[in-house]
Amino acid sequence: MENKLKIQIWSDIMCPFCYIGKRRLENAITQFGHQDAIEIEWKSFQLDPNFIASEDDNLTEHLAEKYRKDRDWATEMLENMTQNAANSGLEFHFEKSVMANSLNGHRLLHLAKQHQLGSELKELLFKAYFTDGKDVNDKETLKNLGIEAGLDTNKIDEVINSNSFTKEVEEDMLMAQKIGVQGVPFFVFDNKYAISGAQHVETFVKTLEKVWEEGQFDSKITILNATSADSCGIDGCN
Repeated sequence: MENKLKIQIWSDIMCPFCYIGKRRLENAITQFGHQDAIEIEWKSFQLDPNFIASEDDNLTEHLAEKYRKDRDWATEMLENMTQNAANSGLEFHFEKSVMANSLNGHRLLHLAKQHQLGSELKELLFKAYFTDGKDVNDKETLKNLGIEAGLDTNKIDEVINSNSFTKEVEEDMLMAQKIGVQGVPFFVFDNKYAISGAQHVETFVKTLEKVWEEGQFDSKITILNATSADSCGIDGCN
């Protein structure tokens, strides 16, 4: 196979299953054994593009109000998600979560993609939100994360102090709509097969092997695993 096996991933920085799905895919790629032949492209998706943060935001209360449940229900859901993440080697601290609109993070990710640093920044953004309790819409936080990922300081400033890459974020979301993305994470393998949700590692391994063995790519996407479980949509996470 001369061309790299390309994986496009639609996800949101604020989506817990997107971080879990990222780690499961990485574990699958390690088992797959052809890491050097794989190219990952991150695509933008916002679960709540109209969200406006305030100082009084509380994730537990937000979830309870959104789903018309009580705080105990929301607390239990977050505890279950934390355990789910731990099973993939991730450390979630929802008690420190700072709710934010993810647009600026996605815009910075498009800059990172231009410099082949998309995966590095994506990991840092996920960790900043889910583990470290940082505000991923704060300009100084984004700048520090961008620098840590390896981006040029001046280029970071140009992006976070402008509307650069807003069009690219919108185009990613429009493309997601066109190919039928109902929730994230959503993985497309060489524009041929798709997996919806943070599936088990074994599912990713089998898909990688299938694409690799076929070695023929076309533009028609076939969804191999479509499920509302272990994914987040505009109505919430399942």
